[in-house]
Amino acid sequence: MRLFTAVLPPPEAMTELSEAVAAVRNGGALPQPPGLRWSDPAGWHVTVAYYGEVAEDRLPGLRERLAAAAAARPPFGLRLAGGGTFGERVLWTGLAGETAALHALSAAAAEAGPAVDQYDAYRPHLTLALGTRGETTGPPLGPLAAALGGFASRPFRVERLVLMASEPERGFSVRAAWPLGVP
Repeated sequence: MRLFTAVLPPPEAMTELSEAVAAVRNGGALPQPPGLRWSDPAGWHVTVAYYGEVAEDRLPGLRERLAAAAAARPPFGLRLAGGGTFGERVLWTGLAGETAALHALSAAAAEAGPAVDQYDAYRPHLTLALGTRGETTGPPLGPLAAALGGFASRPFRVERLVLMASEPERGFSVRAAWPLGVP
């Protein structure tokens, strides 16, 4: 199964984000690229570390190491903020607040997991929409990101690390969770 660790913002922050996205998405003033696929808010998460395919027999060890990594990190504060893109393919909202603590949690979770090739440095975000693969023929994502530039959710505490699975046709599911800072 394909696994990753994540932070799940609380419902209040997700509602605020959902309202901001709806205004950008349904406002009609900004052109949207054809084929742009908006992510389902029910699956919104902030990836902490990605592991790829992990065999079932490796889960007990992974869970032990992730529990230890979570116990070694105290809770911290974040908020969802702004908008950005990765090229013309990914539209996202970012994070503000104690982002150094999120980076430290990401490093600990990555170290606890199986070795995978990370193609870029960790850049915390929550994916809002994906463009089509290949050459973009429609309007760019930049104006959509700019429209989210002033967005900021209420601050929230990150109090747990969540292990999630990504399954075709089923989406994302929580497999386990550990409190931060609790041995």
